[in-house]
Amino acid sequence: MAKEFYKLPALKYGYADLEPYISEQQLRIHHDKHHQSYVDNANSLLQMMDKAREEGTDFDYKATAKAFSFNLGGHVLHDYFWWEMTPAEKASKEPVGELGEAIRDNYGSFERFKKEFSQTASTVEGSGWAALTYCSDTKRLGILQIEKHNVNLVPDYPIIMALDVWEHAYYLDYKNEKGKFIDAFWNIVDWEELDKWFRKTQNK
Repeated sequence: MAKEFYKLPALKYGYADLEPYISEQQLRIHHDKHHQSYVDNANSLLQMMDKAREEGTDFDYKATAKAFSFNLGGHVLHDYFWWEMTPAEKASKEPVGELGEAIRDNYGSFERFKKEFSQTASTVEGSGWAALTYCSDTKRLGILQIEKHNVNLVPDYPIIMALDVWEHAYYLDYKNEKGKFIDAFWNIVDWEELDKWFRKTQNK
């Protein structure tokens, strides 16, 4: 049996628990099919590279490195995406704790941050993500677009929050209306978990 290096993470909520903002069918397909494919592909690539090294053979290094970056990035970003959400009845309406303070300090208000993050997400061209990051040098939060899973990432800028705006994240529920999906996302953000993660990044 082939060795598994990465595994699909279990969700901390049930498949129907994010409704009506994300349907059970949408979540099952996104988690069990799309995310699983990135895990499987990353594992297959590692197994292929290990076998080639054992046998002393070559492979397409450029294509393999690119494919591995794409699939591993997809796995890691989706891992963020799942745990940063929670059922609406458990979600606070605004950021809390140190993260809430940092958002207000950097953006003036949560509403201004929400507007900037939503506009960044809605203007991603093709497949990609919007991400909230933090620069330890300037002590500032920043909002980035990530193309695909692995383009426009900034080294050593920890991701605090990521929103998947690939069509596979919302098409069953919202068809081509990506903006409605982005608006719905704000109802299921687990700000308490995000604050814990933000504080942990400060201690690195």
